[in-house]
Amino acid sequence: MDQSLLNQMCRRQLELSAVHEGESVVVLSQGAERMDYADAFLYAARSLGAKAYHMRLPVPGGSSGAWAVGESELADNPEAVEALKQADMVVDLVFLLFSEEQFAVQRAGTRVLTTVEPAPLLARLFPTKELRERVEVGAELLAKAQNMRITSPHGTDVTYRLGKYPTMSEYGYTDQPGRWDHWPAAFVFTGGHDDGVDGQIVIAPGDVLLPFNTYAQTPVTLTIEKGFITDIRGGLDAELVKSYIESFDDPRGYGMSHVGWGLDDRAQWHGLTQFPGGMGMELRSFYGNVMFSIGPNNELGGPNDTPCHFDIPMRGNSLFLDDEPVVLDGDVAVDEMRPATGRFAKGAQ
Repeated sequence: MDQSLLNQMCRRQLELSAVHEGESVVVLSQGAERMDYADAFLYAARSLGAKAYHMRLPVPGGSSGAWAVGESELADNPEAVEALKQADMVVDLVFLLFSEEQFAVQRAGTRVLTTVEPAPLLARLFPTKELRERVEVGAELLAKAQNMRITSPHGTDVTYRLGKYPTMSEYGYTDQPGRWDHWPAAFVFTGGHDDGVDGQIVIAPGDVLLPFNTYAQTPVTLTIEKGFITDIRGGLDAELVKSYIESFDDPRGYGMSHVGWGLDDRAQWHGLTQFPGGMGMELRSFYGNVMFSIGPNNELGGPNDTPCHFDIPMRGNSLFLDDEPVVLDGDVAVDEMRPATGRFAKGAQ
């Protein structure tokens, strides 16, 4: 993307995130990654009258698994963390999610925006206030629920006992102190009680295995008892999932993490087949997907901080909150969460 266009897009993003004159914005990067993003956000912040500077971390020296979440070069750099805590907003070009360092920055009241997806996706799925309103409707419904049930024609039938953990919403920008978001994103989620997820989930062909960034080709049947996966059955995809979890040598990698649904009618299920496909935020957000996660729940305040993590958006599922339908066969069933126009609009056939 042309740098001037990227500059203007990042300025629009910071405007949505309520950056204004007198605020301080830190752009956090590592190595030589996303230097064009760093320059664009620095330009954008200064053009809005904010104080801005760039904190550049060294390239990571290693990780504990194939793709370990929660690890960052800030772990041994408390001075850098303290500097980030003094900012009004941090633009995270590194991906600090699930790290204690990000949590510390948020607790200080600093809002955090993660931006790691390719620029064409940032543009095509640029956040809107209308999308935020629909996401917040979903968050309000989810926060009230005590029970979630997910079913599918492939054999999924699993229940989550809710109420212990907060409901989280992602809509692509952040204008509230201490709040984190990810550009682009459009979904809501929470977590079940640590021992309160039971049943069976069948990952069907076409469902998405993140962070593999692939589509399942063969069914994978997971048996869940009291919040942990106790059995994984199927063909090649089941073997890959099992091997990946085993590589971390951490039994907490079998824990059930967050669960929710996507609401961006512009996002495409086939997004991973396109270039650039990114790290999967489009797949987490596509309209009517039901996504469950395996691994850490510390993002919600839970005790599981394993670095082993899966997000698995599924097509054609149904999701019920306290027996009321929210998603039916992959279509959003609540009018207030449907877009105003387009093929998913209220009343559209």
